[in-house]
Amino acid sequence: MKFVLIGCPGAGKGTQAKKLSKHYDIAHISTGDLLRDQIARKTELGVEISKIMEEGGLVSDEIVARMLKGRIQEADCKNGYILDGYPRNVPQAQGLEDIVGKLDKVICIDVEDSKIIDRMTGRRGCPKCGSMYHVRYNPPKIEGVCDNCGEKLIQRKDDNEETVKNRLDVYHKTTAPVIDFYKEKGLLATIVGSGEIEDIFSDIVKALEE
Repeated sequence: MKFVLIGCPGAGKGTQAKKLSKHYDIAHISTGDLLRDQIARKTELGVEISKIMEEGGLVSDEIVARMLKGRIQEADCKNGYILDGYPRNVPQAQGLEDIVGKLDKVICIDVEDSKIIDRMTGRRGCPKCGSMYHVRYNPPKIEGVCDNCGEKLIQRKDDNEETVKNRLDVYHKTTAPVIDFYKEKGLLATIVGSGEIEDIFSDIVKALEE
């Protein structure tokens, strides 16, 4: 099984991808994670990516495609994989079939902008153990303190309202046309992403198995 998860920042793609990866025993591939891994391992490609980012440039579609081609050859992809947040634009979508072959489905997790802003501005994370909280929906037992390790929680710099709104604008301009692209191909299933995590998961599984 090979499918794509699309949705704006904060729509819950990562959460659902982890659950779906376990459920179907397939790999979860996030291009953001791939970029960070290349940089951390200081591979030839990682050095190239790091230089581009330090100069304020955008990593090209060609570089992302090279990373993806390598990743899908790994052993954990033998049963299939989930592409989390990729493709981000129509040219990437057009080139994806050459890399991975035919997709089984494209799942769009749809959440209203106002709910995304509420979700992301309320997120707090633990810099020590990585646990995530939300001031309203999943607060820690003691305000501002991690339940697991007692570390002081932090808000990511890009989780402020202005930055979130800017990211949503970019998403609507560049990624939303990808939704139309896959709709025309008959591959798209849109899932309402504003309910409970388990309900959204069930809806995605149902769409994948129809």
